[in-house]
Amino acid sequence: MSKWLIILGCALVLVGVLLHFFPSLFSWFGRLPGDIRIESERSRVYFPITSMIIISVVLSVLFSLFRR
Repeated sequence: MSKWLIILGCALVLVGVLLHFFPSLFSWFGRLPGDIRIESERSRVYFPITSMIIISVVLSVLFSLFRR
């Protein structure tokens, strides 16, 4: 279990560094077709449906590969 926590922590640090130094690298994320945005004068509502489906599929594939 500790091995996976260390790997997860290193991956999060890597993603954080990439987002800090290359913010345009992930600018497409959250603006995909299927992500719902409702904006008015007083409020904003955002439902990232397509983005979360992509994350779910990628994580499922990665976990199935590491499980073997």
